[in-house]
Amino acid sequence: MPAWRASQDGLILSVRLTPRGGRDGLDGVEPMADGREVLKIRVRAAPSDGEANAALVAFLAKLMGLPRSRVRLVAGASARLKTVLLEGDSAVLLARLEAFLAAG
Repeated sequence: MPAWRASQDGLILSVRLTPRGGRDGLDGVEPMADGREVLKIRVRAAPSDGEANAALVAFLAKLMGLPRSRVRLVAGASARLKTVLLEGDSAVLLARLEAFLAAG
């Protein structure tokens, strides 16, 4: 199962977040033991008081050229594996994500 899927609201991402990762960045796609894939993202923020989640939202908004209000954490607020919704045209968002992954 890929790390993203289109929905009528936009693009849904499966993310494995590493807080206190030294830098903010997207480290590519990683296969999980159960066959699913996740986007590996690291942020500098600590995992306390929602700081890492806020940093994840800010990072994805900047990366995808979206306002923060269009990036929502929909599952996994206190877990390492998270589900994030990027609101907008899923085809455009997917093209941006794939271009960034190809360049990285």
